[in-house]
Amino acid sequence: MSIAETFLPDYDFEMPSTRRLLERVPADRFAWKPHAKSRSLLELATHVAELPRWGMRLQKDGFTVGSEKAPVHASTGDLLARFDENAKAGRAALAGIPDDAMPKDFAVLKPNGEVFFHGPRNSLLRSVLLSHLIHHRGQLSVYLRLLDVPLPSIYGPTADAPM
Repeated sequence: MSIAETFLPDYDFEMPSTRRLLERVPADRFAWKPHAKSRSLLELATHVAELPRWGMRLQKDGFTVGSEKAPVHASTGDLLARFDENAKAGRAALAGIPDDAMPKDFAVLKPNGEVFFHGPRNSLLRSVLLSHLIHHRGQLSVYLRLLDVPLPSIYGPTADAPM
């Protein structure tokens, strides 16, 4: 079994609950922020929808922050379509990374070319792709709770989705 094959079950486990949460994002509240220093609901939801793209990024030797622009979504349906596209393409890309590439260094660069962080791909799978996604998904669930949007089950029951 390849390194990618050992990671993909975790990836596959997290994507449906991420999608269920994104389904709840109300388009009429896209501009809402819980605090002046916070991202808007749309900015945070877009970030969550874009994170599966790391599968494609990890096929290369590095990535420059800000080198890709996410589309601006006009509706929750647009957001979900982008997430579905990214999750499918990200999974396929991850599955194609050969074992000999996994321990090789991957650099994330700032726009000025300075190294932001780096590490072996197999380590970044967990930290940058899944843990980062789970972190922001948690933030998104708080945003939705503050907006009184019913929360779906993620790892277990919620007040809105008892088991």
